[in-house]
Formats: sequence, structure tokens, C-alpha cells
Amino acid sequence: MKKSIIKRLWGYMGKYRAQLIVVFIFAILGNTLSIFSPLLTGQAIDKIIGVAQVDFKGLIKIIILLSVIYVFSGLFQWLMSVVSSVAANNTIHDIRKEAFDKLNTLPLKYFDGAAHGDIISRLTNDIDAVSDGLFQGITQVMSAAVIIAGCFIFMLTISPVITLTVVFITPLCFFIAAFIARHSRRMFAEQSKTVGELNGYVEEIIGNQKIVKAFSYEEKSLEQFREINNRLYKAGQKAQWYSSLTNPTTRLVNNAAYVAVTVIGGFMALSGRLSVGNIASFLIYSNQFAKPINEITSIASQIQSAFASAERVFALLDLEREKPALIPEEDLTNCEGTVSFKQVSFSYRPEVPLIKNLNLKVDKGNMIAIVGPTGSGKTTLVNLLMRFYDVNSGEIRIDGKDICHINRDNLRKAIGMVLQESWLFSGTVAENIAYGRPEAAGEDIVKAAKAARAHGFIKRLPKGYDTMIDEDGGNLSQGQKQLLTIARVILIDPPMLILDEATSSIDTRTEINIQKAFTKMMEGRTSFVIAHRLSTIKEADTILVLQQGDIVEQGSHEELLDKKGFYYTLYQSQFAV
Repeated sequence: MKKSIIKRLWGYMGKYRAQLIVVFIFAILGNTLSIFSPLLTGQAIDKIIGVAQVDFKGLIKIIILLSVIYVFSGLFQWLMSVVSSVAANNTIHDIRKEAFDKLNTLPLKYFDGAAHGDIISRLTNDIDAVSDGLFQGITQVMSAAVIIAGCFIFMLTISPVITLTVVFITPLCFFIAAFIARHSRRMFAEQSKTVGELNGYVEEIIGNQKIVKAFSYEEKSLEQFREINNRLYKAGQKAQWYSSLTNPTTRLVNNAAYVAVTVIGGFMALSGRLSVGNIASFLIYSNQFAKPINEITSIASQIQSAFASAERVFALLDLEREKPALIPEEDLTNCEGTVSFKQVSFSYRPEVPLIKNLNLKVDKGNMIAIVGPTGSGKTTLVNLLMRFYDVNSGEIRIDGKDICHINRDNLRKAIGMVLQESWLFSGTVAENIAYGRPEAAGEDIVKAAKAARAHGFIKRLPKGYDTMIDEDGGNLSQGQKQLLTIARVILIDPPMLILDEATSSIDTRTEINIQKAFTKMMEGRTSFVIAHRLSTIKEADTILVLQQGDIVEQGSHEELLDKKGFYYTLYQSQFAV
């Protein structure tokens, strides 16, 4: 799994090979210069022979040279960090963009079944963790390759025997780190998953604080938060406990190598095979040789967290997209609005059938009202018509064209939709009305607002159409938000309409005005109206009465009342005294 993640990450990083090459060049320059410093340090020590036996002239030259080396080494290593940061950020930019683009291509059923906070966590926390791991990984690996190779060469020139001792002991760090990484990876994956769950729960509670307070649910919500938070604490604690073993154990191995170098070097100095300066240089080299290994193992937890987070991000990227239009693809131009359902069957879950062999013919310009108890399939019909979901069997045709052969964007632009739950974004009133037609002129926006009976309250706002709306319309009433969403649909002037309880949040007086606006807007347009208040659909050409996914009754308002069936019962329950 780790190899496949590394391979996929490299697929993104490979686009910035030029920057990575520059990083490697700076790594070579900066670390090669620093590798010379132990050798010069040893030579400087050998210039101090004894009391009154110091070669000051040679010592000063070495000190000046060391100063120059340290300055340029530091400069090149700083440049390496800057360029590697740019490469890592560019890579993360591409991953984040692709992840967000992927969200726009996923079917609606994914969002219906996934916690929104968890989705947000994948695009923020998880990608940030990958970013941190990439930056650390690039800088540490590039430096490690140069330092290990350089130190090995310089140590060989001083003493092949001691070099073999260091090379034999130090790599044990990698085996220890790999062993610990295998055991900690599962914990980091669990940690990332639980972070997503916690974000989902927090987003859910914060977004519904009115309900939480209205039902005095604060204590219970706190208990649930504590339960998830405790699981996150335990997973994080175990992950950190495993990863925290890495640095001390590897340093223990390095100290053993350091002691071995000291002892062996001491004996070789006594026999005249090494100078004191050589021993000092070798001790520094052995420390430098182990340093990149220690640094890599010390960030093992960060890298493991990055791998766990990358796995979650790639799982999102690997989700199946919405099915494209079938070939041959057809355009829905000059839509007239003739709709037919033929032997349509659908279920959200295979084991729970909802719509079974539904047949329906809707002529151009007809107003079709859909009524029925909760869960009868009213909104499902709309979801199928808009291709938010695809039918399990059968077909839906608009103007004789199977909607599975029509491009989704082309299909949805032909249908204006006003939902029961209004949605507004942070922006001006005018921008929210023009959401489906951003290029609309100001006078067209005002005209649409007037038609929706929204112009009056908009003019009373502090800056009128330029008033900023808070997130999700927090500074507007529910009815005002609904009026703006109605104006939004009026502005795009679609050939077909879907009104899903579009006036449910509006007072009776305003509703009467809105109904007049809808009546005018629906003239000549095929319209589907989902309604619980039956008083709003008396003028419908056809009323469909759904029950458990089946059309149990069909006809005009008067015809259905005369039948004294299920519709009659519904109507009487609302208006009988």
C-alpha cells in the first residue's frame, strides 16, 4: 500500500521535476561544502601541536576557509528549503484542486451517504498533513543522499577500518525505524479517520445549534463529542507512542557507533596510524553520517501521518464519477417540455424497492402536481428527472430523447428548480440571484426580484442589492431566503420548472403573491410541483397521488375529489372542520 501511495505522489511531484532537480543541486552544493568542514576541523586541530607549538598562520587560513564554507553552505541549504517548499506546495495545490474538482463530478448519493465534515477534513486536514510530510520528505531525503555518500567517501580516505564499523552499526537505525513504522501506520490511519469523524460531528452540531438548544441536547452532544474525542486521543496516543520509540532507539545505535569510533580510533592513534585531528574529523563524520538517518526517523510520525492522510485523499479521488451521457450523446435544444416515464423502477438500496414500473406521460406546458405521504417517492421522481440518481430500469424521455443520452449540464440548464431548503452563499444579494446566470445585467436581476416579490425587502436592506449575505443567508429570514432562490430561477427563465415545496417557508399573504408569480412564470412551461398544502395545486392540469412509489390516483383536483379516494382523504384532513 505504501509503495502505491509513494508512486501516486510521485505522479504529482513528477510535474515539477525541474524544481526537484534544482533542489538536488542545492542539496549537493550545500551539503558537500558542509562535508568538507570536519576534514578542515581535523587539520586545524593538528595545527595545534602543543604549548608554544601552534601554526597560527595555517590555523587562521583554515578558520577563514571554514567561515566561507559555513556561509555558502547555509545559503545553499536555505535555497534548497525554499525551492523544495515551492515544489511541495505546487504538488499539494494540484492534489487539492483535483480533489475539489472530483467533488463536483461525484454522484449525489455520495454526499447523501458521507458526513460532510469528513469530506471537508479530507480536503483540509488530510491534504495539509500530506503537504507537511512532502516538504519534510523532500528536504530530508535530498540532504540525506548527499551527506551519507559524501561522509562515506571522506571516512574511507581517513580509515577504511573505522568506516566499516560505522557502516555496519548505523544502518540498524533503518531496520528499527521500518519495524516501528509498520506497527504505527495502522494507528495513524485510525487517527486520520477519527479526525474526519470528529469534524463531521462538530460541523453537524454547529450547523444546527438552534435545534440543539431547543431540545436541551447540549449535555448529550457533549457526551458524544467526548466519546469521539477520547477515541481520537487513544488512537493518537498509540500512534505517537510507537513513533516516539524511533528517535531514542536510533540515537542509542548512533551512540554505540560513536563509542566504537572513539575506542578504535584511540587504539589506532596510540599505534601512530591516526592523528588526533583525524580522530576528531572521524567523530564529526560519524555524527554527520548518522544525522540524516536520525532526522528521517525523527519525522517518521509525520511521514506516517502523511501516508495515512494521502490514502484517505486518494480514496476520494478514486471514487466513481457520475456516469456520463450514453453514446450517441444528444443535445436538448429548444426544449418543449414533453416528459415520459416508461416502466421506471428505482431504489436507493437494492433490498428496499421504492418505485416500481412507473409510467407517466406529461404534455408540453402541463402543470403536474405530486402529492402523497412522506416517503412515497415525490422528491425521488424529481431526483430521477434531474439525473441526480439514475433509474435502475426503464427510461425517462424529454422531447422523445432518453435523458441518459443527454449531457447533464445540458439537461439541468433546461430545468429550473426551487427547493424547500433554500441555499445562499456568502456574497451580495445580486450575486446570489445571478448564481445561475452570472453575466446577467443589473436590470434583469431587479426584474427577476420584482417578479418574485423580493424587490421590496431587498430595497430595505442596508445596501440594497449590494448588501452582503452571511454564510447560508444567516442575516435573512427563511422566507426572504426563499424569495431570493425563487428570483434566481425566474432569472434563468428555463423551459421547465420543478417546485419542491417552494413556498413552505413563506407567510400566507406572500404566498398568494408568489403563487401569482409562479402562475405567470409557468405559462407555457412544463412544471412539476411537489406540495403538502393541497390548496396550492388546485389549478394543476394533473395531480399525481403517490403511495410507496406507485401512482395510486391521477387526475384533476375536482376529478380526484369526486373519486373520494386517497386524495379525498388527504384533502379532507387539511380542510375538514
